[in-house]
Amino acid sequence: MQNLIDWNAIDTVLLDMDGTLLDLHFDNYFWLTHLPQKYAQARGIPQEQATEEVLSQVKSHEGTLNWYCLDFWSAALKLNVGELKREVQHKIQIRPYVEGFLKTLQAKNKKLVLITNAHEDSLNLKMEVTQIDRWLDVVISSHQFRYPKENQLFWETLSEVEPFDPHRTLFIDDTVRILKAAQIYGIKHLLCIHQPDSQQSRFVDEFPAIHHFDEIMP
Repeated sequence: MQNLIDWNAIDTVLLDMDGTLLDLHFDNYFWLTHLPQKYAQARGIPQEQATEEVLSQVKSHEGTLNWYCLDFWSAALKLNVGELKREVQHKIQIRPYVEGFLKTLQAKNKKLVLITNAHEDSLNLKMEVTQIDRWLDVVISSHQFRYPKENQLFWETLSEVEPFDPHRTLFIDDTVRILKAAQIYGIKHLLCIHQPDSQQSRFVDEFPAIHHFDEIMP
């Protein structure tokens, strides 16, 4: 696996957050369990019905900026989603080998840019809990650009705000549809994560993929 990445050919590393640097278990637990529980309590309806209603609404916005927007969901569900996330913030965890990986790349003068679809409130909470931004050069939420990473306008805006050479850039993300969008834009080096949620098995074959960053440590 050490040959999966030719680090001499990389100047910039674009990194996703949830499921890549951080364990996606927090997000899955929140959206699939904690939020439906709170929704059920607020509506006085059975848990099963609440889960079905919440997930149906969430699914209908998948891949759009609304899907990731806490303000949108707070209004739609009539709950303070940002505050509810704080109730389970103890589940926010850095994935294995992330710290060593980022420190090593930092020492090798690679530019490290976090690009996430997470809403700013969620991003700020996760930075507060994990402090991973100390190893990053730039932190960007797609909400700043008004387009999610699935949209080509995100990549065009990113290249204007933080110029990078697509041929000398590595992008690591756990979502195949987002990697496909980056591929369309022209980013040469793409890498996926096999198991973004530590509690759920998954294997990716659409793109080169790793389980943990020790597999590609420079």
